[in-house]
Amino acid sequence: MSASLPEALRARFQRLIEEGFSGRAAALRLQLSPATGARWGLAIRRTGRARAAPQGRPKGKGKLDPHRAFFAEVVSQDGDITMPELASALFDATVVRAHPDAIGRFLRKLGFTYKKSRWSLPNAFGPR
Repeated sequence: MSASLPEALRARFQRLIEEGFSGRAAALRLQLSPATGARWGLAIRRTGRARAAPQGRPKGKGKLDPHRAFFAEVVSQDGDITMPELASALFDATVVRAHPDAIGRFLRKLGFTYKKSRWSLPNAFGPR
């Protein structure tokens, strides 16, 4: 998704509308598409400004967010729980199905991380 157009351009567009230009004419003057000019002109007539719409997914929305406390409790009880086990525990407790990868991304967003130890146990059968 591209970034929204700058506020300075929107202010220049609004000045042209206030001078009496139509939305399409102001858009052509500023080298914008006629559709953008029509949308911004309508927004100025309705609200007085052509603001940029928020972009991206809203924060705190999703099916795992209501279960934040559940994840915190389960992870604090068993720090070595695997993501498939966590998905199974979530389903058993709340009947909500979630893919283990989605749960992992959600936990990383909450600040839970797991780093494997650099050192491993020596081979029980000796060196190979």
